[in-house]
Amino acid sequence: MTLKKLSALVDIARKKPVKKLVIAAAEDEQVFIASMKAMAKNIASPVFVGDKQKITGLATKLNINPSGLEIINNKDQAGSCEIACQLISEGKADIIMKGLVNSSIFLKALLNKKYSLLKDSVLSHLAIFETPFYSKLLGVTDAAMNISPGIRNKAEIIKNAVKAFHKLGVGCPKVAILSATERINPKIKATVHASKLKMMNSRGKISNCIIDGPLALDNAISKAAAIHKGIESEVAGDADILLTPDLNSGNILYKSLNFLGGAVSAGILLGASVPVVLTSRSDSDESKFMSIIFAVAIF
Repeated sequence: MTLKKLSALVDIARKKPVKKLVIAAAEDEQVFIASMKAMAKNIASPVFVGDKQKITGLATKLNINPSGLEIINNKDQAGSCEIACQLISEGKADIIMKGLVNSSIFLKALLNKKYSLLKDSVLSHLAIFETPFYSKLLGVTDAAMNISPGIRNKAEIIKNAVKAFHKLGVGCPKVAILSATERINPKIKATVHASKLKMMNSRGKISNCIIDGPLALDNAISKAAAIHKGIESEVAGDADILLTPDLNSGNILYKSLNFLGGAVSAGILLGASVPVVLTSRSDSDESKFMSIIFAVAIF
C-alpha cells in the first residue's frame, strides 16, 4: 500500500473509535483550532488542560460556546503537563498533545516514572510530509527527540518508524539512511552508521523493512539523481522513511520542507504507551490537526 496524501490518514482515523485527547497547556490558538476540527469530524474528543480564562477566550474569539468544552483549569505550564500525564496514566485519556509549552517541560512530565508512560527503550519523533515535489507521503525521523543517536538508538528509531508505517498499511517501508554522501567515509560518522544499519537489516536484526545507505538526500528521493550517480537500490529514489544523522539535521530538514518546500506535515512521538502529539509551536493549525489524525490512525 502506498500513501500519497495526508487525507488518507483521515480515512484511517475515521474507522477508529473516537479517542480522548488531552492537551497540556492548551491555551494555544492553532492547537485549539486543530483539536476542535478533530472534534467536529468525530475523530477525537479534547480535554483542555491550562489557563481556563485564555482557553475560553479562544473559544469566544472563534465563535464557539465554551460551556460545552471539557476544561481543567491550571495556569502553571508544568502543572498542566503533569495533569495531562496523570489522566493518561489513569486511563482517562487515550492520546496526549503538547500545547503552548516548551518541549523540555512537556517531556519532563512525560518521562516521569510515576506515570509509567515509557513503553520502549527509545522515544523518537516521526513526521510525515505531503509535499508537491514527491510522489507519496515521506517520513522523517528524528527531528525533535534524540540529539546525537548512536547505532543502537538509530536501530530503535527505525523500528519505531517502521511500526508506525505498518499501522498505516505500508507493509515493507523503504528506509534511507541519510548522509552528505553515498560513499562510506570513516570521517563522516553517519556513513559508517548507515553501513552497519544496512547490515543489521540484511541479517534480520531490523526487519519488515528495506534499508539502504548511506544515501544523500537527492539519491534517496530522486530516481533521476540515483541513476545519474549509478546507484542501484530498491530504496534510492523511492524512500518511505528518511533517517537523519542527528537532531540538528532532522530539525533543519523538517522546517525546510514545511517553510520552503510547500509541505504539510504531521508529527508524533513514538515509543510511549500512547501516541504523543508533539509539534513545533510554529507549525500551522492544519499541521497540528493532521498530527492529531496521525496519532489516532496508529493508535
